[in-house]
Amino acid sequence: MAIMSLHEQLAFLFIIALPIASIAWTVTHEEVFREPRDWCKKNSETCGRLYKRKFFYLFTCEYCFSHYVTVIFLLITRFQLLYTGWRGYLISGFALVWIANIYMNIYSRVRLEIKRERVEIEATEQSLEKAT
Repeated sequence: MAIMSLHEQLAFLFIIALPIASIAWTVTHEEVFREPRDWCKKNSETCGRLYKRKFFYLFTCEYCFSHYVTVIFLLITRFQLLYTGWRGYLISGFALVWIANIYMNIYSRVRLEIKRERVEIEATEQSLEKAT
């Protein structure tokens, strides 16, 4: 990979963090992965060995899972931040996790706000129906 300017590195940082956040959120929160996630949650609480409990737990925590997704993306993209070599990978890895988790936090808050608005609208509609 050619050496990028700082602006290009920051653009890559914010762009690469998007699919990391999307994958981590989908696996750890969305309905499509509910059954495997529930199975992992059960195993994270009942397995006898610590390493097994921790392995299964990573599929239930978006923060934990985002680290593993980030490693895969670093292997695919070879993205390095500020430095070349292992230092660049280390910095980019933690930066990608941090930005991805900011994205997931924002998404979580937006979803919560939308849900709150839906509940308020439904309550208003019900009160209007009762009034008429």
